[in-house]
Amino acid sequence: MEMIIFDTQQELDAYAAELFVGIVNEKPDAVLGLATGSTPIGIYDKIVELYNQKKVSFKDVTTFNLDEYVGVKPDNDQSYAYYMNQHLFSHIDIPANQIHLPNGMASDVERESNSYDAMLEASPVDVQLLGLGHNGHIGFNEPDVNLSGGTHVVKLKEETREANARFFDSMDEVPEYAITMGVGSILKANTIVLAVRGADKAEIVKEALTGPITTNVPASLLQTHPRVIVLLDREAGRMLS
Repeated sequence: MEMIIFDTQQELDAYAAELFVGIVNEKPDAVLGLATGSTPIGIYDKIVELYNQKKVSFKDVTTFNLDEYVGVKPDNDQSYAYYMNQHLFSHIDIPANQIHLPNGMASDVERESNSYDAMLEASPVDVQLLGLGHNGHIGFNEPDVNLSGGTHVVKLKEETREANARFFDSMDEVPEYAITMGVGSILKANTIVLAVRGADKAEIVKEALTGPITTNVPASLLQTHPRVIVLLDREAGRMLS
């Protein structure tokens, strides 16, 4: 596990963007695993900046997103499809048919989950971007006695819904369910980039990266992966030696 601590969020964003752009330049048909939330926004901004400087093209790239809310339409401004289009896809030259997100509106979510896993098997992810939840979740894989390996529907923990409530008008509007890649799917990526910022994440960063490997902290399973790059700002890494 490679760990880098940055003095500022801007330095972290720039490094992560250069890393992803470098992979695409080295392998133009790279498969990228993407994440949502507040942490990746600056990374996507930097990627768009590099694209506008003509330092990369995404015309042959394929992307797979980690998750999507169940019951939220793609054109809803709180959907992850909308988020990705707003922050990245509409600003680069990636063809729409090479963009993949779980379909949270699917009438048969089990079939949708199996279909998503089949696509991932056919197009293995070269590099997967992850954030870290306050309770140690990655994607929407919440702490539990058992974790699902493949894509599946999960009932969101109350603390996860509360953390996401800032994006909605009220807590009542925060979805209770999401469809997410499973931990097994995530761990199949060739390289994993975990980006975390903020003092409020310092304790879970230490627990996930240096504590016991346990399903009660899903991110701790990243310790089993042969190539994980951890990018932290100074506050998120303050409890690490």
